[in-house]
Order: sequence, then structure tokens, then C-alpha cells
Amino acid sequence: MTDNMSIDASAFASRDDVLGTAEAWLQEGRKVALATVVKTWGSSPRPVGSRLVVDADGAMVGSVSGGCIEGAVIKEAFEVMDGAAAHLLDFGVSDEQAWDVGLACGGQVQVWVERLEG
Repeated sequence: MTDNMSIDASAFASRDDVLGTAEAWLQEGRKVALATVVKTWGSSPRPVGSRLVVDADGAMVGSVSGGCIEGAVIKEAFEVMDGAAAHLLDFGVSDEQAWDVGLACGGQVQVWVERLEG
């Protein structure tokens, strides 16, 4: 992960904007990972289908949590861009990791993280 990570001004971009950005980045030859909220319970900050796209330089568009788990998701995105298998992340108030990353809103969320290929 680089020190010059940047969040696009449209952090809460529409799903189409996120996928369009991912497609554009792939066409530019960038490594790209996509994180998608696949299930929520209780008071989750973002709905199912919310997406975050990240490139290998740390640029990102979209959101999967409004900020409370983004750091952990981005870390996993870098891992899948570096060759790790796509995988499901679980965050929730009963999960100690949820408190560590700031998900104290009473909800639970599952996020699928995958590398996209051009």
C-alpha cells in the first residue's frame, strides 16, 4: 500500500460510477480490486450492493461502510491485487475486529473482495 492514497471526491459514488471507474482503470492497465457489500444485519452503514473500487496506487471510488471498516477492506483489496484469493470479510459487533475497525453501530456486514481482470 502506498502513502499517497487518495479518495475520489465522490466517495459515495453510484454503483454505475464505481463499475465505470473500475473498467476505465482496467483499460489503463492498472491492478484493480472491487469490494461489494453482500449481506447486512441490523444497523449497517451501507446497503447490500454498495461497492468500493481500489487500485494498486491507493486511488479509490465508492464506499462499503461510510468509513468505519474501509481501512480493513482496503487492506484486503491490496492483498487480492497482490495475488491472494478473492474472499468474504465479516464484520459485526460480536466480532472483536469490528470494534478494532470502528464498526460500533450495532450492525453486521459481509463484504466480498475480489481482483478484477481486464
